[in-house]
Amino acid sequence: MNESTTVVMVPGLRDHVEDHWQTHLARRLDNVLTVPPLETDKLSRDARVAALDEVLTSVGGPVVLVAHSAGVMTVAHWARAHYSEIAGALLVTPADLELPLPESYPSLEELDRNGWLPIPRQRLPFPSTVAASRNDPLAGYRRVVGLAEGWGSRLLDLGEVGYLNPASGYGYWPRAESLVWELLESASLVDPVEQEDHSHA
Repeated sequence: MNESTTVVMVPGLRDHVEDHWQTHLARRLDNVLTVPPLETDKLSRDARVAALDEVLTSVGGPVVLVAHSAGVMTVAHWARAHYSEIAGALLVTPADLELPLPESYPSLEELDRNGWLPIPRQRLPFPSTVAASRNDPLAGYRRVVGLAEGWGSRLLDLGEVGYLNPASGYGYWPRAESLVWELLESASLVDPVEQEDHSHA
């Protein structure tokens, strides 16, 4: 990885989860920052977007975003009104906040009140990959396909991986690392020698 490139993790509404694939990925990569948990206003879209923007403004050089679930929506909302040098974004199993979520999640009324609706569908101003699950309890596959089309994202069909979280059987997810490297490579931010080493890892 180019030394000037920073990977920024954007968690979902449940923030840091110890056995989550984002947590494992952060340990395996250099130059990683994670958007910190909110102490207050945990459901506020504006607060989530501001927290992401604060991390991004602290970084010099290009950034690759790695977002999961509602973190994907944080990125989509951030991109409407902010700018930073984003080399690419990996957007994994975005939560469809426009339809009712399972019982343990916020209601549509709570999400609307906190500024999450509607979901932005404008083309993102940076390259992105949407990784979609065929049986995600938080988003129907066809709905995610539509989001990817609106955002101008490459769509990656992961098959039936549930919500791609520890409860779905995914702690460490080795494919995440290779997908980040693909984004770096497409943005010409990979050192050829390091890329060769990674390909044999």
